[in-house]
Amino acid sequence: MPKRGNWHSVRLPLPMRPSHVPQKKTQSIRLGYVPLTDCAPLAVAHEMGIFESHGLNVSLHRELGWATVRDRLFYGDIDAAQSIAGIAFALGFGLTDLRCEVAVPLVLNLHGNAITLSSDLPHEEIEDGSGLKNYLFRYWKKDRPFTLAATHRFSSHSVLLHTWLKRHGLADSDVEIIFLPPPLMPRHLKAGHIDGYCVGEPWNSVAILEGYGWSPVTSADLSYGHPEKVLLVSGEFLQQRKSDSIKLVSALLESCRRCQDPSFRAELITILNLPKYTGASPEILRNSLGDVFFNGVRKTPNTNFHIFHGESVNRPSTDKASWMLAGLRSAGTLPEASCGSLSRIYREDLYMAAVNGHEPASLTQ
Repeated sequence: MPKRGNWHSVRLPLPMRPSHVPQKKTQSIRLGYVPLTDCAPLAVAHEMGIFESHGLNVSLHRELGWATVRDRLFYGDIDAAQSIAGIAFALGFGLTDLRCEVAVPLVLNLHGNAITLSSDLPHEEIEDGSGLKNYLFRYWKKDRPFTLAATHRFSSHSVLLHTWLKRHGLADSDVEIIFLPPPLMPRHLKAGHIDGYCVGEPWNSVAILEGYGWSPVTSADLSYGHPEKVLLVSGEFLQQRKSDSIKLVSALLESCRRCQDPSFRAELITILNLPKYTGASPEILRNSLGDVFFNGVRKTPNTNFHIFHGESVNRPSTDKASWMLAGLRSAGTLPEASCGSLSRIYREDLYMAAVNGHEPASLTQ
């Protein structure tokens, strides 16, 4: 079975970021993403020509997981990325051995995650999680701990998983929590290496519709309105290409609007079905992007599983940053001490520049 810990990265950390490699003459923007449903704003902007309409030359770089995104941003292999918010704090505040300047000028979406358990675990006993503690106490007989996976220790998935466990009276000592890249979770569940996971779509629906998983709860149920993925920009890129950074925010904001439009959902599913994005079947993608979500037990209305755009959805406000920091502290990932100024990383000035169509006088703080 997988070992405890974050296996995403095999590179040894360095105390200082390597010196800058000059930009190529093409002035392309290297934009990283992880194959998830909520990479949709990047995929749509690329496939629908939105980047080009904003005067940008963007190359998309598919990454396995969030530690890879962190490493490639740190080493300068990519300029920006779809990212979990925790990576912004880890890099910007130096919460690990890797530290560099980064900025979050855009929130890409709210919600989009769920907890999925093995079909070997009876939903009639566990229900929404309220019966899990009793089930483990009475029936757990395996020669290993009850094992759940999250995508990264600085991820919203880790926060949501800890929230769910605490809500139902379980402590960290009652379970084993490991970290896996999102695309690997269903196969480990199917093989019996883990008993459940918290991840973004489509990797919940994969296990559900293939018959070896069921979902007791979605992230909208656990924390309604929680911020999910962000656009994370290298501080070096922001300093050297200020105008392009704002254009990138503007293009992705337009794409977020399109992703939220119900009339575009069929086309969105077609795009995400492409192998370079999720490669998931249209049926699997429709399970969380359509009108109804089948959780492996029953169908429920599906109006808020993914929120890509709406009033204040995309604004990188400090209250969204605070939600993430408070969750990481509650999960025991961060100390109670203050990390630093949130507005240094969550850049509402850049967001407003993109909204208003002009560059602020100063982009550095």
